[in-house]
Amino acid sequence: MTPLTLINPEMQARIRQQLNRIEEEENVRILYACESGSRAWGFPSRDSDYDVRFLYVHEPDWYLSVFDRRDVIERPIDDLLDISGWDLRKALRLFRKSNPPLLEWLQSPIVYAERSETAEAIRALAGPAFSPKACTFHYLHMARGNYRDYLQGDTVKSKKYFYVLRPLLACAWIERFGGMPPMAFDTLKEELLPPGELRTAVDNLLERKKSGIELKAEPRIEVINQYLEKQISYFEHTAPQMASSDVSVDDRLDPLFRSVLRQAWEEH
Repeated sequence: MTPLTLINPEMQARIRQQLNRIEEEENVRILYACESGSRAWGFPSRDSDYDVRFLYVHEPDWYLSVFDRRDVIERPIDDLLDISGWDLRKALRLFRKSNPPLLEWLQSPIVYAERSETAEAIRALAGPAFSPKACTFHYLHMARGNYRDYLQGDTVKSKKYFYVLRPLLACAWIERFGGMPPMAFDTLKEELLPPGELRTAVDNLLERKKSGIELKAEPRIEVINQYLEKQISYFEHTAPQMASSDVSVDDRLDPLFRSVLRQAWEEH
């Protein structure tokens, strides 16, 4: 089965309905929409919500203004659906900085809409423009914050282990391979955690989460905590020495933006 077939058909319909409503209410064209978060990473629990992210464009005249305008669309979060998107111009500005959330969206295994070649055009530029240093700092910051907030003390929120493990494995992937880490947690785990006590502890926790068992406050898992502390310390020292991208794609972004803008509204 493809990842999208694992999404409840009723939920797929609801998400697409919301995307269509956003287009009508905001007078925009949605170019790409995907799943982000635990479902895209491959470890949703029974109560995981749907984290839908999208890229969009306004009509051309919207951009011809002396005033700064809001370049994010968000809808109120409910128990099941968290949906928001970025204007394409904002996305391309962040792309120049090797923005990991955007790069993750573009490789999500669960795609709800891809109505132009926009995502593929940005993907084609992502390799040359990738900055190991910028992305490692992003993932390190995420890991450090989640570790500080959720995994201190003798009793911890067990599901938060994944929100520290995944960004640290992403750092390790970047260090080893020099490119954007894959979305799937299983791929990171299989490649970067050798068999042993740590891998067994992570596998057991992952199996419990995928099976729908509610991971609440539990005694800390010492072997995982030791690994996380060691990796955070390690990347705090190595991240500053990592390479930045020495390839500029700036001259290709304006033509891409104009082409997408023209195509989106001509087709409409």
